[in-house]
Amino acid sequence: MKKLNIRRIFEDEINNHILSIDSFLKNNFDDFNNFLNLVIKTLKKGNKIILFGNGGSASDAQHIATELVVKYKKKRRSIPAISLSTDTSALTAIGNDFSFNEIFSRQIESIGKPGDIAIGITTSGKSLNVINALKLAKKKNIKSIILTKQKCPNKKQIEKFSDFIFGVPAEETSRIQELHILVGHLMCAVIDEVF
Repeated sequence: MKKLNIRRIFEDEINNHILSIDSFLKNNFDDFNNFLNLVIKTLKKGNKIILFGNGGSASDAQHIATELVVKYKKKRRSIPAISLSTDTSALTAIGNDFSFNEIFSRQIESIGKPGDIAIGITTSGKSLNVINALKLAKKKNIKSIILTKQKCPNKKQIEKFSDFIFGVPAEETSRIQELHILVGHLMCAVIDEVF
């Protein structure tokens, strides 16, 4: 039986995190700035942010929506934001009566308004329910943004229906998720100052 080396795991995970963060810091300011400008314009016009994703990305969507509605670091006005990953009745009914691939698009059909911004979060860039929701958002004149990885395998397909692709510089799911939540927190920090 192989001996467990907790220190090696501890150091490897943290060093991999640091490498991803360092690459993001050095190479992704312009992407972040462009993404943020879309979000700020949307909010200044009185529209809302709609976030969604699967698994850990569902948790990220819920986490960021909560930071926006409640507060991040400062008390400021509540920002109109919603996560489509949280209503178990809607998710299970849509999955049962229609398809799992429509769990987000059906909700966007219901609550999405022209001028809103839809942010689909997917570490792989291939989640069909996220892609379907962004396609519908685009048809409804809702800004369509995908938060994914930099080396997204189907980038050309996504470009057809997405207003902005924000790919973070990581390949491992855990590192991508860490960068996605960082993007969310950075967005919240700027929104704290703007609003």
